[in-house]
Amino acid sequence: MAQVRAALATRFLSGHGIEIGALDCPLPLPPGVSARYVDRASVTELHRLYPELAESKLVEPDLIEDGERLPGVASGSLDFIVANHMLEHCENPLGTMRTHLDRVRPGGVLFYAVPNKRHCFDVQRPLTEFAHLRADDLDGGVASRWNHYLEWARLVNAITDPSAAERNAWENLHNGYSIHFHVWDGRTFRQFLNSARDYLQRTFAVRHFRASGSEIIAILQREV
Repeated sequence: MAQVRAALATRFLSGHGIEIGALDCPLPLPPGVSARYVDRASVTELHRLYPELAESKLVEPDLIEDGERLPGVASGSLDFIVANHMLEHCENPLGTMRTHLDRVRPGGVLFYAVPNKRHCFDVQRPLTEFAHLRADDLDGGVASRWNHYLEWARLVNAITDPSAAERNAWENLHNGYSIHFHVWDGRTFRQFLNSARDYLQRTFAVRHFRASGSEIIAILQREV
């Protein structure tokens, strides 16, 4: 998939943009293309938040802020935004897309990749329906937050004891552990994009869509 990502970057990316949440796997950029890196914390703090990446070399963020809201990035100031394996971590994916579309210029590109739930640890979890995402857009995901953490404890961490599952969910919520709040496969992620296009008033077009193996990639372009 790294080769696929690099080929798509060469095909669709130009100018200057940002990559959100690159961690240990930044997107290779073609010659003449540049990016700043955005994450929610410094490398030191990211190592604490993601102990499974303790031995990995992480990208040092140029900008430390919320990648879902991007308060420090001006409207229409970017040629592209890369956010690989980020949308599933967003409590409000529709709100995130709305923000990202605002931050790129007309004709700008959003480069998204999400995991295919059928080929990762989300395999036992139910697929996210668009009605759920609409509700999350109304309240930022607050009402559904606890159930997501509890589902993670039960179906990803495989904790069968109800009390133990609740303890695990509360611990992860308290620590701000970034779980997968939403889950898609190739079919439902394409449906999500189609519905999101109408919901967001046709502010983007899908330029490329690929569901192959463990990863789903979508290239969106802001309407001119």
